[in-house]
Amino acid sequence: MTGLPPPYPGRPWRATPLLKLTYALHAGAAGLAVLQPDVWPWLVGALAGNHLALTATGLWPRSQGLGPNWVRLPEAAARANRIAVTIDDGPDPDVTPRVLDLLDRHGARATFFCIGEKATHHADLCREIVRRGHAVENHSQNHYKHFSLLGPRGMAREIEAGQDTLAGITGRRPQFFRPTAGLRNPFLEPVLARHGLHLATWTRRGYDTRNRDADDVSARLTRNLAAGDILLLHDGNAARTARGVPVILEALPRLLDAAAAAGLNSVTLNSTLDSAPS
Repeated sequence: MTGLPPPYPGRPWRATPLLKLTYALHAGAAGLAVLQPDVWPWLVGALAGNHLALTATGLWPRSQGLGPNWVRLPEAAARANRIAVTIDDGPDPDVTPRVLDLLDRHGARATFFCIGEKATHHADLCREIVRRGHAVENHSQNHYKHFSLLGPRGMAREIEAGQDTLAGITGRRPQFFRPTAGLRNPFLEPVLARHGLHLATWTRRGYDTRNRDADDVSARLTRNLAAGDILLLHDGNAARTARGVPVILEALPRLLDAAAAAGLNSVTLNSTLDSAPS
């Protein structure tokens, strides 16, 4: 592609304590296996336990164990009574325009984590999201269900393709990435750091891809709602209520009403980057 905005500068990658322990354990195991072959059953057990810990950490979307992860807004944004409504899996030609209208009526801004492949088919809708003052961020190119099983090259291909697709459509490179279902493995953070991207998951979600009860989805999102929260909804893959209405269209107004009643303002994730600690 030509005419794309330049990539962001990379940021430093630092191994977390869990990853440092992993490296030390593997190095130590290799040495002990040579020097004391009789201990190899214990080494296998230790390595298996370590891999189970890594897997469990990757299956916990809000975990910080594999690298930095935005589960809340920076403290300065929280002190300013800001929250972030984030909307995944679009753009959807039926649901997204109605979501944009709801946001307009409430004077709220949101962050749309868009799938690159969908964006290519609905480019004008992606541009409309940005035109209305919202942000389009990277939810990978193809939204593979097995994303968390990819190696570093596979993850890099998905992330880079998503970056280029969305930048080519909107004229702005995403600054945040959210993996499919929030699941990941230790290879993700080095790729994100290389591209100057930030991992963002959520404070809480309503499970609105499978929960057809808008009352329950709303309650999950608004329970203990507080400044700094990052909330997750879906315009793509949205569950439908018993009346056939996408759940987000009933849950989002309730969330925004609750935020307004609490004096909270919904802003885009990228608008709070300047207040994030380096």
